[in-house]
Formats: sequence, structure tokens, C-alpha cells
Amino acid sequence: MLSLLPVLTLAQAAPVPAPAPSPTEFKVPQVVRVLPGGLDGVPVFNSNSPELVQEEGILLSTFPPTGKATPAAHLNRAFNGRFDVFAHHIAKAKTPEDLRSLYLGVVLHNPGRQPVTVDVLTAASYLSQPDAPFVALPTYVDNPLGTVYAGPGSRAMSDVLRGRRQEGFPAQIVIPPQSSRMLLNLPIPVKTLEPPINGRSTLIRARSSGPIYMASLARFAPTDGTGAEREPTVAEWEELLKTGQLAGPRDKVPTPPDKKSGQIIYGRVAGVAEGSRWTARIVEPSGLVPDDPTTWYLITPRVGKAFSYGLSTLIGGTLGTGQVQTAKMLARYPDTAYQAHGNYAIEYNLTLPLWNRSDETQPIAILLETPIKEDKPKDGQLRFLAPPAKQVFFRGTVRVRYTDDEGLPRTRYVHLVQQRGQQGEPLITMTMPPGDRRLVSVDLLYPPDSTPPQILTVKNLEQP
Repeated sequence: MLSLLPVLTLAQAAPVPAPAPSPTEFKVPQVVRVLPGGLDGVPVFNSNSPELVQEEGILLSTFPPTGKATPAAHLNRAFNGRFDVFAHHIAKAKTPEDLRSLYLGVVLHNPGRQPVTVDVLTAASYLSQPDAPFVALPTYVDNPLGTVYAGPGSRAMSDVLRGRRQEGFPAQIVIPPQSSRMLLNLPIPVKTLEPPINGRSTLIRARSSGPIYMASLARFAPTDGTGAEREPTVAEWEELLKTGQLAGPRDKVPTPPDKKSGQIIYGRVAGVAEGSRWTARIVEPSGLVPDDPTTWYLITPRVGKAFSYGLSTLIGGTLGTGQVQTAKMLARYPDTAYQAHGNYAIEYNLTLPLWNRSDETQPIAILLETPIKEDKPKDGQLRFLAPPAKQVFFRGTVRVRYTDDEGLPRTRYVHLVQQRGQQGEPLITMTMPPGDRRLVSVDLLYPPDSTPPQILTVKNLEQP
């Protein structure tokens, strides 16, 4: 017992860590402008409800309802030509004893009389464990090779941004007439994890040569004669599609968009959304040739000033712009989101033709930031927190292409982690002499597990 006394004495003498400081709100006079451009018309098969899946069934089906046991589970909408497939689901053991793997299947069906070819253009699908755990990363990390990520959404979006097709995905799938093929047939295992919870994020960009129907389905792994888990067959998926009901448990029912007061429940998405990319040339009339927009530029801010453009703005979070960028739903289930809130997996391609019209050299920076969400900032000021709140609101890779101060073209990939209320660090900084013009392109796929909105900021770093 005496031998413990020095240990106890040292422990008692050790300094008690100071509690983390509480976030303090501060305001920044920074105007947020309406983002030009808009979403394209590419349909997105968006399977994100229920996010947590513990009951087998249909996650999303665009098949016709005829001959199905649950007609309301089938949205009867065919895809033809370019389309995206986004799926983001979590498996969690319902009881400590039930550690079966949950399989996620995406079925493609050709209803016609001629073969249909599906070209898989880019594709990525990752698990939280072990593929892409939610590790703590610095706010700003260069990511030239795509080896930096935090979470499966972060990793999948980085791959697709680079145009990759992950190993295991075929370049083409040929679907015979009146037949089905699997686009995805992958497990979400939990057996070896503590706690037994895992997730999978998937994004696929594809093109079909003719009309097809699609369905995402969830079922627990069947077993072989030895009791070992095996991959479900196409026939087993088709049987679930025909006889199954909607998977569960169901997520919270969303708030109707016409409700003007009270808490907003956005809901999870399950349906067909319209729009895969938001493309914008961010300019303002320069006055040189007013009737020719191709000669317009984005005039850099004055000394010590900045302006911003909203990213993934949504109902209740337009930051004073009144602009809702959220993709609309072409088809959905009644208990799921009315819009594709958050624009998960949507790509932003933004071009900024900057022009320093002043008589002074200007240090200009491009930043991504996460102000406190609000619909109408008071006094035109954005609110931030110091230090930022603990909740991570953005995890993902941003690509910036620009001309550096030596006149050389540069491409930079940066992985960002931002918490609620966090101001940004410069993605790039350029020293622009009087009259200098630089073309900057900013590209990102909005990562799953992020919380909108964010802003893209152009800032003059010169101190007034």
C-alpha cells in the first residue's frame, strides 16, 4: 500500500486541464452574392433514405409498380442516356448477437427487346471501416494523389472528381432484353467492429444506350452450406424487388416546403433528383463590351474587402441571397425529402475570370468557409465562431486550377475539414499587379456527411 503513495501524490499534484473555451460568435461584414449558372438536367438516382438500415427491403425503386407486392415502393421512372447513381447508407447491429453483414444491391433492368449497354464512366464505393475511417485531420492538407480522406464520402468524391473508376467496376455492362444485371452488389459488414456500425458511400456516373429501370435494395447476407456468408444472387435480388416492402426504419418525415415557420426537418432523400453538375462562370459586367458577356470579368475586391458566393444553399439557409441551389426531385416517396437538400455528390464547376482594375498590386486569395447557417443575415454581416464549434460541417477535396505569379498553370487538390462557424484559410493566394487578369477554376463534389451551406470567398489580403 505504501508503494502507491508517491503515485497518488503525483496524480494529485498534476495540473487539471483547463476546459475548452466556449465558442464566441463574431460578425464579419461580407456580402454573399447569388451564384450564377445552375444545375444541368442529368437525373440522379439518389438513395439516402433510410440512412440507417436495419430492416431488409427496397431502398429506392424506379421500376413500374405492376406485379409488385408493394406498388407504392416503385416510382415508375426509366433512365435513358446520362445518369448518376448516389447511395449512402449505414448498417448497425440491431442486437449484440445479430452481426450479419447488410448487402447493398443496385439492380439494372432492361425492359426492351434489344440489348442495352451501360457505360460506367466513373465509379467509387467505400466503407467507413476499413476503407475510409473518420480520422481527425488538419483543416487544410494538400491532396495531390487522393490519399487524404476522412470518411467514405470524402474518399468517393475525391476519386470521382479525378475521373477514376474504382477497381471492381466494369467499364461496360450489357443487359440482354427483358433481363437484369447488378451494378452494385457489396456488403456493409459490422461483425468485427466495436461498436458494430459501418457505412458505405457510392457514386457512379454512367450512360445507357436505351431505357432501363433501377432499384437499390438492402438484405442481410445469405449463407452457404457451411454457414459462411455469401453474395446474394441476381435472382434473390429480383425476388426481394418483387415481394419486398420499403426498408426500415423510416427516417423523420420532412417539413413541407410551404411551411413558413417553426423547425425545418429536411428529411433524407430517396428518389430521382434533377441535376448532377452546377456550372458557372462568375462574372460581372466590366463595361468594356456590355453586349458581349464573354468579355466580362470578376473585378477583385478593394483593399481589406471580400465577397462570397453561396454553395449548397437551401431553404432556411440562403445567407441573404434568397437562392436555393438544392436539386429538385423528379420522383420521391411521400415520407422522404421534398428536395435533394445538401446536394450530396453534386459537382460544382466554378470559373472566376479575375481582373485587378485598380492602380495597386493586390494580394488576392480564394477561400472556402463555413459561416453559421441563416437565411437573412442581419446588417449584411456573416456570423462565425471563435473557436469554431466541435461539429464538422465539411470534409472533402477541392480542386483549384489557376495561373501562378510566374505565369505557370497550376492544379492543386486540397482536402478541407471545416467545423461549424469556421473561417477559411486560402486555397490559393495570387499577387496581381495593376490590370492583371487571372482565370481561376474551383471544382468540388459536395461530400456526403457535410452540412450546408458553405461559401466561396474572394478576398483582398492587403491591410487597410
